[in-house]
Amino acid sequence: MRTIGIIGAMDEEIVLLKEKAEITSVEHLLGLDFYRGKLYQKDIVLVRCGIGKVNAAACVQVLVDRFSVDCIINTGVAGAIYHRLQIGDIVISHDAVQHDMDTSVLGDPVGIIPRMEESYFHADKRLMALAKKAGEQMETKHNIFLGRIASGDQFISTKPQKQRIWNTVGGYCAEMEGGAIAHVCYLNQIPFVIIRSISDKAEGEAGMDFAEFVHIAAKNSGELVENMLRLMTEEEKNSPQN
Repeated sequence: MRTIGIIGAMDEEIVLLKEKAEITSVEHLLGLDFYRGKLYQKDIVLVRCGIGKVNAAACVQVLVDRFSVDCIINTGVAGAIYHRLQIGDIVISHDAVQHDMDTSVLGDPVGIIPRMEESYFHADKRLMALAKKAGEQMETKHNIFLGRIASGDQFISTKPQKQRIWNTVGGYCAEMEGGAIAHVCYLNQIPFVIIRSISDKAEGEAGMDFAEFVHIAAKNSGELVENMLRLMTEEEKNSPQN
């Protein structure tokens, strides 16, 4: 994978990666700063896409059209839906769905996009395996889960919202960008994986928990992405072709 696009929705989700990367140039497009550079000898384009599905989708298309990225890693935080998840734990996407896509009045299950062949977008198996291995090598010890990312233009903060997402689409965690990123990657046939560290329990005190723990969660997801890039470089060095 020659050029890797790395997306975070908020500054907190990319700041540590930006500090550690060797940034060589910046391009300003669609109101976003796209940072070209190297991290662990890998060519990267790092960007803060902004919050929400439309911002995320537009950002992915720029990475594909302007920067010709070979894969996309989405790093960030999420609220826990699956009951075993604790703050700081990490979910690696098996697939992603948009939980607020709802044409159930027309007979479609929640999450299904009408007239599309796919609505549950599957992450790349190699990137999933790298992410899992990278998580196991993290200095900070938290539980790592492979699961479904559920996305919608909502901050989930009540038990009924949380239960609805679990019952309808089986999302392990809820956030606001991953499903859209996965959707656009699917349309462009670009491999992707989504990394989410838990910042809150998506109920009751979610707003206060988010404010308190977002930096810890963002650090965890960023550290996992760093480890992924390091592992990619090591694998390439040890490849029989080199």
